[in-house]
Amino acid sequence: MSMLPTFGFTQEQVACVCEVLQQGGNIERLGRFLWSLPACEHLHKNESVLKAKAVVAFHRGNFRELYKILESHQFSPHNHPKLQQLWLKAHYIEAEKLRGRPLGAVGKYRVRRKFPLPRSIWDGEETSYCFKEKSRSVLREWYTHNPYPSPREKRELAEATGLTTTQVSNWFKNRRQRDRAAEAKERENNENSNSNSHNPLTSSMNGNKTLLGSSDDDKTPSGTPDHTSPSPALLLGPNSGLPSLHGLAPPPGPSAIPRSNTHQ
Repeated sequence: MSMLPTFGFTQEQVACVCEVLQQGGNIERLGRFLWSLPACEHLHKNESVLKAKAVVAFHRGNFRELYKILESHQFSPHNHPKLQQLWLKAHYIEAEKLRGRPLGAVGKYRVRRKFPLPRSIWDGEETSYCFKEKSRSVLREWYTHNPYPSPREKRELAEATGLTTTQVSNWFKNRRQRDRAAEAKERENNENSNSNSHNPLTSSMNGNKTLLGSSDDDKTPSGTPDHTSPSPALLLGPNSGLPSLHGLAPPPGPSAIPRSNTHQ
């Protein structure tokens, strides 16, 4: 391993640093590292360095540079999934900026048809975005047991179905979103059905009417100063001027007994 001229790393070490910084998500640091590399043609044709340059170009929004890198160099198949993702995402972003709104499934399909993958990052086989029934059945069966597979399980499912790990991840994510939307729709339908059979507004108004219809007499004890109804004792008193029960007059008081006038 010979040292690069005026640089303290070998080509293999440079490639290793690029891979480590990419995997760690240190894109800004990766960009500075690439900028510090000497102008060595052999070094800059290294696949790890080229992939790192593509990642940095995408991160900085320099899509023209990204496309140039991806189209001008032949990459190994094990790097195709990552680079294909960069290619498609960059074109999606550009299309969204032109349209001023996010792309749906149909919009993304049209972008893929308009900007097909370059052969430098594609093996030439037609990429199917509609999974085979066998692959879907495997994913559906797994989903019924565990809607959130781990990264290791996703890799195993990818091998079992012939799909990429990204495709497996997207399938589970989309399936969970569809199920949540269906559950929300079902709850909304149930609520609408219940509201038709039992109007909560009417129920609330009836409840208020019951509360408002109860008089203060129901809540104020008799005999209190606030009680407006006379007590039965007052109604039946001797000076009430009203007949007693059963038409019987009240017993005469002492003043009603006639006295004889002995002085007359």
